[in-house]
Amino acid sequence: MNSWITRRVTAAFSAAVLTGAFVAGCGSSGGSNNSSNPLTGGGGQATGSIVVGSDNFLESVLLADIYGQALQAKGYKVSYKLNIASREVTYGLLKSGTITLKPEYNGALLAYLDSLAKKTTPQTSTDQVDAAIASELAPNLEVLQPAQAQDNDTLTLSKQAAAKYHMTANSSIADFVTALNGANVSIGAAAEFQTRYQGILGLEQAYGLKASQITFKSLDAGGTLTETALAQGAVDAGDLFTTDPTITQNGLVTLTDPKNIFGLQNVLPLVNKSALSSAGVDALNAVDAKLDSKTLLDLDVKTQVQKQDPAAVATAWLKSVGLV
Repeated sequence: MNSWITRRVTAAFSAAVLTGAFVAGCGSSGGSNNSSNPLTGGGGQATGSIVVGSDNFLESVLLADIYGQALQAKGYKVSYKLNIASREVTYGLLKSGTITLKPEYNGALLAYLDSLAKKTTPQTSTDQVDAAIASELAPNLEVLQPAQAQDNDTLTLSKQAAAKYHMTANSSIADFVTALNGANVSIGAAAEFQTRYQGILGLEQAYGLKASQITFKSLDAGGTLTETALAQGAVDAGDLFTTDPTITQNGLVTLTDPKNIFGLQNVLPLVNKSALSSAGVDALNAVDAKLDSKTLLDLDVKTQVQKQDPAAVATAWLKSVGLV
């Protein structure tokens, strides 16, 4: 099942995830589907079964394919549960062992963990963020070496809203809030944007954009729904990712974030501590040593614009850098 369409999660399947009935993989990218216990790592040999999961947006699926194929090349039996849901669901699946690995973004992961602990940790450096994550993670989980590649959330304006408020690529969120002068603004994003500091809470607390000014439209996490709404001017602003090629294609304007509410967003694997041997850890670290932001954008263009299969894109890139 290597085509993108056959690996999409249906609405009924997503409902099964949310009700705890998530037991079958939605597809395999060259690995073997199996139901063996994934917590079988340890030692220096690459043995055991790994279940690689992803959040419900295309870049996460691509990264899951990259990590999974790198592990398969080292001898692991890899199966996939892709395009599951947001972090609010996938983190719980990792804790329970339903999946044993997923791609993450360190700043967003820390913000989520902070929300569970009801606190906010300043994100000043990659080392500081990763150390804070380690102190808050569930005891059976760990993050590995971060990549140079980052993919930050943003507040991005439609072409119409940017023109109306005279915003350019050098304009900040603060400039936009000032230009609004108390006027209402429509924002489209995934539902969790409403409750995260990397969302409406941060816009209000750091920039003074009052929640009462915002008409929120629940769309998706930087995906097709949000991209289309911004391109058509159906919302004034939305949460897109910095590596999203539709920003330049559609004349959208991404506002700078001087107060850093969106934090650092280095790509890195989040894994069950028992799942990988040292050989598996080395394989994932080798991936992240090769992955930078330009490379990630290039790969995103292939999957999101050229509509290439993420599994095939992952294979081609891993071969090009000598990792499979």
